[in-house]
Amino acid sequence: MEILFTNKPIYKYNLIMTDFRTRIETAVISKITSMTPLSGGCIGEIYKVGLANGRFVVAKMAAGGHGRLDIEGQMLSYLKRHSNLPVPEVIESKSDLLIMTYVEGESWFSVQVEEDAAERLAELHTITAEAFGFEYDTLIGGLNQPNPWTDSWLTFFGEHRLIYMAQQGVAVNRLPVELLSRVSNLVDNLDRWLVEPDKPSLIHGDVWTTNVLAKNDRITAFVDPAIYYADPEIELAFTTLFGTFGDAFFARYQEIRPLRPGFFEERRDLYNLYPLLVHVRLFGGSYISSVDRTLRQFGF
Repeated sequence: MEILFTNKPIYKYNLIMTDFRTRIETAVISKITSMTPLSGGCIGEIYKVGLANGRFVVAKMAAGGHGRLDIEGQMLSYLKRHSNLPVPEVIESKSDLLIMTYVEGESWFSVQVEEDAAERLAELHTITAEAFGFEYDTLIGGLNQPNPWTDSWLTFFGEHRLIYMAQQGVAVNRLPVELLSRVSNLVDNLDRWLVEPDKPSLIHGDVWTTNVLAKNDRITAFVDPAIYYADPEIELAFTTLFGTFGDAFFARYQEIRPLRPGFFEERRDLYNLYPLLVHVRLFGGSYISSVDRTLRQFGF
């Protein structure tokens, strides 16, 4: 969990927390009885909040003007309105405070959970738009994710995902300029591996282990979305990068929406270059060598 304001002097921290508590109580119309820290998230502190009326909510807080939690709230609300994907209900959505319903579940996935996840994501991917992108810029890992409406997926993925995030990595001195040049050369040749999808599909955008909750062999919620309309293969690829889902997930997904040949052999690694660049921008370190290795895999 990233802590943005507990390093302040204790009296300032207490004032900040008192203010947040008051705002939460006003939004939920109930007194707070407990606040238990939760892990996860890239912006602010996260708490499971117990209320006097017996309910629980989750509150994300980002003090000091650092938050963009309102965008996360907008994304969750969009998924709630436009899809059947299980997500928490947004109660309050401000730049520094997001209050959601509490959903029980753990990030541990049985075969049945993987199959359920496959069915739910396959259904999400049937929701389409006329172009790639979204109606506003979204976030991934707290970073800006540009979404200008674009007719071509190859153009969108190349310019607004790979090159954009590589440039962000260079700007904070975490990605060597030489790697940006190689990413640019790869983008010029994307048509060697990718084709234009039939339709842009709505994706969650950040499906990895801690962003998925399950209980009793069923998915209870997908959280922390990074939504836009894309080739759904980029979503599927990311589930393999850190081992979120495995064979059971893909077997069930392909029963519903078969994948073209070459996904596991080539396109998966090509699409995972984007989250690797995101991790370079956020953390640097060993992710730089992962980017280098992927570029070499594709001859750049």
